[in-house]
Amino acid sequence: MKIIDIRDAVVPISSPIRNAFIDFSKMTASVVAVVTDVVRDGKPVVGYGFNSNGRYAASGLLNERFLPRLREADPESLVNEAGDNLDPARIWSTMMTNEKPGGHGERSVAVGVVDMAVWDAVAKIAGQPLYKHLADTCGDGTHDNSVFVYAAGGYYYPGKDDARLQEEMRRYRDMGYEVVKMKIGGASLEEDLRRIEAVLDVVGEGRYLAVDANGRFDLHTALAYAEALKPYNLFWYEEAGDPLDFQLQAELSKVYPGPMATGENLFSHQDARNLARYGGMRPDRDWLQFDCALSYGLVEYLRILKAIEAEGFTSRNCVPHGGHQLSLNIAAGLKLGGNESYPEVFAPFGGFADNIRVENGHVGLPQAPGIGFEQKSALIRTMRTATET
Repeated sequence: MKIIDIRDAVVPISSPIRNAFIDFSKMTASVVAVVTDVVRDGKPVVGYGFNSNGRYAASGLLNERFLPRLREADPESLVNEAGDNLDPARIWSTMMTNEKPGGHGERSVAVGVVDMAVWDAVAKIAGQPLYKHLADTCGDGTHDNSVFVYAAGGYYYPGKDDARLQEEMRRYRDMGYEVVKMKIGGASLEEDLRRIEAVLDVVGEGRYLAVDANGRFDLHTALAYAEALKPYNLFWYEEAGDPLDFQLQAELSKVYPGPMATGENLFSHQDARNLARYGGMRPDRDWLQFDCALSYGLVEYLRILKAIEAEGFTSRNCVPHGGHQLSLNIAAGLKLGGNESYPEVFAPFGGFADNIRVENGHVGLPQAPGIGFEQKSALIRTMRTATET
């Protein structure tokens, strides 16, 4: 078997929302299709991938470096020893040929897009949902039957007052989510506290609300927010400072007793290990948010899990950023702590299979082979349209 074609495209995921650091008015994403010579139901098996929100399309890197390396490789070097499926690790190594260590960032996004498509194809060829394939090949042979998910929203946008913020959070609770997340740091501390209290009037208790500063704060501001947030007993306080400022995170952990979360903007197992070692993160209460679609893909995410395990954390500490179906499969197959969800933004890439609903803060799993893109009609239509023209 072999890869016979690799296609990429750029699609918009723009919206008028903003967090504390960026707006999403010009946001784009890369979509990749990996076409194989394996035939199922009379059609070639095609694996699809895309990058998570918050990073732009990586088409330049894909077309100048990573896709040419795959196209030029001996097809047999990209398959497993049995010759009956693609080998994600070999494909990953081929893409990273002649790349120096370090330099994580947009490079990791480009590799992650292709990696997602490869794993989708691998599971389809194996005839299994990806979570089952991961449980059998990378896990302990068992998987979770449902996954904890929280509704990420609460963005700032023009004209959005407290009443509209409350309406948004009510919709999420009506959808079946228990925990919701809102943005902070894009307004004054006083205004953000008012917004938090408005949401608490909807969800009832702090344990149902997470807040996210998107790396906006310096240490002084992060500590000021920490003191103000303590009485609320929130689900977590997320990414207070720059993702690579491990000292800031460590100082915060000394004064903030509640759960904290960070890691979505760390893109390698080395950075994940450094966060676990030097960031003051506490395995008994804190959450790690590495997003495989931004951090070189699932091949690297497996290394991340090993790296944090050596530092006292487990897979249950991980709740990936991104709200996409690849992380949902990983969460079930490798027994993570949960997954993010975007019920109302970044369509059609956020959300889960059309026929699966969120119940009591948990979502079920699709039975179709692969990641499950075909079970989300708007998403598969977008990816097919983008890569077949």
